[in-house]
Order: sequence, then structure tokens, then C-alpha cells
Amino acid sequence: MVGMDFGRVRAMVRRHLYLQKRAPHRWFDALVWPVVDTVIWGSIGAYVDLQGGAHRSGLPYMLSGVLLMHVLYQSNISLSTGFMDETWSRNVLNIMVTPLRESEHLAALMILSVVRLAAGLSAVAAAAWLLYTFNVTRAGFGLVAVIAVLMLVGWALAMTVIGLLLRFGNGAEILAWGILFVVVALSGAFYPARALPGALQPIARVLPSTHAFTAARALLDGRAMPWGQLGLAALGLLVVLPAAAAFLLGMLRTFRARGFVTRYS
Repeated sequence: MVGMDFGRVRAMVRRHLYLQKRAPHRWFDALVWPVVDTVIWGSIGAYVDLQGGAHRSGLPYMLSGVLLMHVLYQSNISLSTGFMDETWSRNVLNIMVTPLRESEHLAALMILSVVRLAAGLSAVAAAAWLLYTFNVTRAGFGLVAVIAVLMLVGWALAMTVIGLLLRFGNGAEILAWGILFVVVALSGAFYPARALPGALQPIARVLPSTHAFTAARALLDGRAMPWGQLGLAALGLLVVLPAAAAFLLGMLRTFRARGFVTRYS
């Protein structure tokens, strides 16, 4: 990007990696939680199969749903908590008086988000294979495009949450998880959108993540790449990403103009 100093980006990445190294418990939601989710939802799918309650095995859909849900989760939470770390350590003012640009800080958090995302997906894939002999790669390379869409949706959610944190302070932290799980529920991570109550289905259909999950199920069924669903997801991202970025920049201007930095000093 024009004007971006990658030395500063690298420094911020190292700063957060040091945090991870000195506090191993921070890896809980990247490594342990995904495995727990895999066991819960995988066991539910296995139980449904044993009871003969589905016309086809529900286990693959549960396990692929967990994998893709954690793409949204890790991309969102890693970016959001990266900013929260600065508020918890009262470091926001220090950052604002350095030459570090907002875009550089955001780029560093995105790099860390990708690292944690890779760790989380590896944990889910390993647990699914070892505990349920389910190979997540059976959906093929098309799954990479689905993961990319969900990662960008997660980043859009995180930018929205950071904007809310700038405007309303630490009291808005719960929204990092709250908004995420509302979107997961509406997107049909474990079920098609038509299974939702009728009043919620129109909302679900405008979310890019809904079309990404639908595409993943099609791939899992062995069907051809659902380009139509991915195209709808891409169109949604063309609206969601700029809107989230504009909201974040607007809240940042308000944060500076009203002196809200004193909340974190």
C-alpha cells in the first residue's frame, strides 16, 4: 500500500507474537476450543446417524460446519482482540503518538489473524481425522475460495467491532463474540438457510457468509464448483468490506475529535 512502512508492520507482528509466547493461555481459543467444538458437533452428527434420524449422514456436515465456523471465529476474534490487547495494557495513547499508521496496525493484526486461523483450522482438521476419520480435504480445492470469503467476512465484523470499541469503550467488547454468533446462526453454518424461521431467511440471504456455507455443502456433496453462490458472496463482500472500513474510519475520527483516548490512559 502507498505510504505503508512494512518495518513498522513487522514490529507490530513481533509485539503480538511476544504476547502469545509469554502467555500460552492465549492459544486456548485457537487450539483447544476448536477441538472441543469438533467433539461436540461431531458427536451430535454421529448420534443422529446412529439413531437413523437423517436420510444421509450428518457427520460430514457437522464437521465441515465446525471447520468453516472457526474461519469466521478466528479471523474476527484475532483481529478484534489484537486491538483489545492495546486497550487492556493502556497502550493506545502510546501507539497514537508513534509514526505507526492505522493501516499498518491493521495489516499487522491481519497477518496475526491468518497465523491463528491456520492454527485453528489445523486443530479442527486433525481432530476430525483422528476422532471421526473425516478428511476435510474431500471437498476439494474449492474449499479454499470458501475459506477466503469467510475470512474476509470475519475481518469486516472485526472492523465493525473495533469501531464500536473506539466509540463506546471497553463495554462494547462483548459484541466481538455477540455479533459473530448472530452472523453464524443466520449464515447456516450447520444447516441451509431455508431451515431458519421464515422471517429470518431474507436476512440470511443477503449475508456473504450464507452463500459461502451453501457452496461448501455443495462441494461436500461432490457437486461442481457453485460459482453462482461464490459470485453472490463476492458481491456481498463488495458492500460489506467498504462499509466496515468506512465505519471504522468514521469512529476513529470521532475517537480523536472527542478525546476518547483518555478512556485508555
